[in-house]
Amino acid sequence: MATYASVTGRRQRSGQPAVTPERIVATALDLTRAHGLEDWTLRQLAAGVGAYPAVIYHHVGDREAVVAAVLDRVVGALPVPEADLPWRTWFERFLTDARPVLLAHPGVARRLAVHGELVPALHPVIDRAVTVLRHAGFGDRAVPAHTFLTAQAWQFLAAEDDRDAALRARTAALRTELADRAELSGLVELGRYHRAHPDTDLYAYAVATALDGVAAQAAPPRALGGVHDLSTPEVPSGR
Repeated sequence: MATYASVTGRRQRSGQPAVTPERIVATALDLTRAHGLEDWTLRQLAAGVGAYPAVIYHHVGDREAVVAAVLDRVVGALPVPEADLPWRTWFERFLTDARPVLLAHPGVARRLAVHGELVPALHPVIDRAVTVLRHAGFGDRAVPAHTFLTAQAWQFLAAEDDRDAALRARTAALRTELADRAELSGLVELGRYHRAHPDTDLYAYAVATALDGVAAQAAPPRALGGVHDLSTPEVPSGR
């Protein structure tokens, strides 16, 4: 029966590249880009590096350990703005630039929306984001503001991940079919909008609306009709 040691020895003698944690994670990244984070198996990963699944366990761990490494690698590739930007500009850039990175790795956005704090590479990003908000005067609202903004963005991107090509085609066909249904004018208008605007436009709208909401919550009570009793100072929308 082949063992880890015997397989490693044959690999070295045949000139095949050694199986390393780095190579395993790189292959898992390729599988994630091709199939989505939740849709590849440990056997596929083992085949990708030309080894037995036991070799994956030896070098990295079980599938969740590999997934954790993939998440850390993807988050590490996110462009993070400098901390001296106005808070709104900072979040606009960060959330906008994150979109292509996360959509290139389907399934990662959903994991970040639910378990983002478990990803070590995200820790300094969270720290900077909260610091930017605190410096802008959000005070004790900095943490909920950050959580709301990132959760909205990650969940929006997770929904984009779920719209596979076949489903998109069916939706487009239905919108064309309903284009002349006068009794469904609202649905027809929705179809026209989506045909005229790419997903990037809707994502930008979602980000801008979330930022507007956070800015409004940070406004003084008199600007909101005296409804909110805020303990933090006014935060101008662009600072």
